[in-house]
Amino acid sequence: MADIDHNSFHPESIALNTTLETTTPEVTQDAATIETSASPDLSLNPSTPAAENATASEQNTVQPAVEKSHVAVDVAAPEPEYDAEDFAKALESFDREQAAEKDAAQALTAEEAVITGTVVKITDKHAVIDIGLKSEGLIPLDQVLDHTGAPKFNVGDVIEVVVEREEKEGGYLVSYEKALRHKVWDKLEEAANTKTPVKGMVVSRVKGGLTVDIGIKAFLPGSQVEVRPVRNLDGYIGTEIEVRVIKLNKKRGNVVISRKEILEEEQNEKKTITLSTLEEGSVFTGVVKNLTDYGAFVDMGGLDGLLHITDMSWGRLTHPRDLVNVGDEIQVKVLKFDKEKQRVSLGFKQLSPDPWLDATERYPVGAHVKGRVLSVTDYGSFVELEQGIEGLVHVSEMTWSKRMKHPSKLVKPGDEVETIILSVNPTDRRISLGMKQLQDNPWEQLEEKYPIGAVIEGRVRNLTDFGAFIEIEDGIDGLVHVSNLSWTKRIKHPSEVLKKGEKVKAVVLGVEPENRRLSLGVKQLQPDVWETFFAQHRVGDVIKGKTLRTAQFGAFVEIAEGVEGLCHVSEAVDDTGKQITLEVGDEHEFKIVKMNQEEKKVGLSIKAIGEEATRAEVESYKESNNKGKGGNKGQGSNSGYSSSANAGSTTLGDLLKWKQSENESDDE
Repeated sequence: MADIDHNSFHPESIALNTTLETTTPEVTQDAATIETSASPDLSLNPSTPAAENATASEQNTVQPAVEKSHVAVDVAAPEPEYDAEDFAKALESFDREQAAEKDAAQALTAEEAVITGTVVKITDKHAVIDIGLKSEGLIPLDQVLDHTGAPKFNVGDVIEVVVEREEKEGGYLVSYEKALRHKVWDKLEEAANTKTPVKGMVVSRVKGGLTVDIGIKAFLPGSQVEVRPVRNLDGYIGTEIEVRVIKLNKKRGNVVISRKEILEEEQNEKKTITLSTLEEGSVFTGVVKNLTDYGAFVDMGGLDGLLHITDMSWGRLTHPRDLVNVGDEIQVKVLKFDKEKQRVSLGFKQLSPDPWLDATERYPVGAHVKGRVLSVTDYGSFVELEQGIEGLVHVSEMTWSKRMKHPSKLVKPGDEVETIILSVNPTDRRISLGMKQLQDNPWEQLEEKYPIGAVIEGRVRNLTDFGAFIEIEDGIDGLVHVSNLSWTKRIKHPSEVLKKGEKVKAVVLGVEPENRRLSLGVKQLQPDVWETFFAQHRVGDVIKGKTLRTAQFGAFVEIAEGVEGLCHVSEAVDDTGKQITLEVGDEHEFKIVKMNQEEKKVGLSIKAIGEEATRAEVESYKESNNKGKGGNKGQGSNSGYSSSANAGSTTLGDLLKWKQSENESDDE
């Protein structure tokens, strides 16, 4: 909070004279005789002045200070002669002096009379004062020390005190503060009645508030220090403040003061002046009173206005303290003013033009600009180009490499960086920046460096369900799809073939610089067994195969290393039409009935082999029948029968008869 000179609003405030007059005791006797407070001379020599002192004591019994004469005693002289009567008189005189001093001390205590005394010495507990009695006066040390802990008096100073009581250990307890209170009490009563401010020095912190020296020590409650509650009161110690007396108790000697009343009156006076000139659009000079996470409260002269964080700068602020501090004097513009609730909304950025109005002209696309990194997030970093203008460098625009885990690996708040303008949107107040565009794009030369068909070597960086990523150089990864790992095996996961971190060779299958994609293949390093198979076989070929696995619709049969064919269940029957059950591991002869090189599919059949054998037997029967016909031309009716029979189609019965006759011939 800015320091405000409250005294300027109360010129009539007074500073009480809290210093009691001190004088230097005058020496009234010569060097031979001095006034002392020592015990009376108890010498019983009738020729000594003791008798005269006793007579004087009888005439004035209330004299607090008894004059003594200095008697020089010759230690070598013989002891004086005395009798019991002289001793009794001297003792009686001494008792009368003691009683007189006691009466005088009681009278001073009862009346709380202000007397003067001389500072003899200052100990660690008391200030010892010569008050003219036989015993010395003792002032508690806290009454004679200022707020810095230094003594207010020096040895030899004459001060005014009030005798409070006689101490059991000896001496009298006297009060310097009570003497002050007697002296300034009338002025304090007048100040309280007229509400005149008085000045005081904050001496110490006490429970519930502060102790303030206004001539006497007064109590300032913590609730009366400021208009708003104050948490730390220690900062006021040693400062001079202006207060008002609000409560007096002369009997107890208590004084209660308030600073809050004066501040509130000053605030109300300023507030009246401020309200008379306050209107929306007007510009005021104010002092920052308090900071919060959402803004700053500005004292405009008895009236506080809120300067929201969004109205502090055209740019982005993380906290108001980034722009202002408590006590700063700033100019603000009144944005809104609610007269009924007396609420004021202030703006600071509105005093300068919006930098986004001509951002498109000042930041064209493609321009190289420098800025300071304000913050770093998971998705990029914000760079301040000027006050109120900041742009975002997205994580994808920081480097060509896909391996960067977090933007903080490249930049940190406060770094000066060079960027390029990618796009400007004044409406949304956004600028997109790029950093990688200032570097060579390794993907642009990738086609020339790694043409299709080239064999490369890299390290397996990552394995996924759909393939393996192989790093061929820094920031350049190629993908080997799971389908390009083997010609023959059905790979479910790349981990079946590759391990993370191992070096492998691969063939470049395709390069897409615009999409930053590089396709690789591992199986292409070996000849394609399918191409070899299709080149060596045709439909109708009979080959031998072994059943690998079965399904409800048929069986998959290995017909060459890495090449499988499917024998459908409808094709797994013998020449009599009986179903053949294919078990894993069974070997059979199969006929190729279908081939699809593009889809790498081969259809197999056992049934077709039986059909082929039947057709061969028919052809053999026809051939033998034709031979018999040529040898029987001369026969009559038989010849006509055979001709008519051969002229028609061959029936199954003819074939069975021929087959039976062939078997019988073989048996003979």
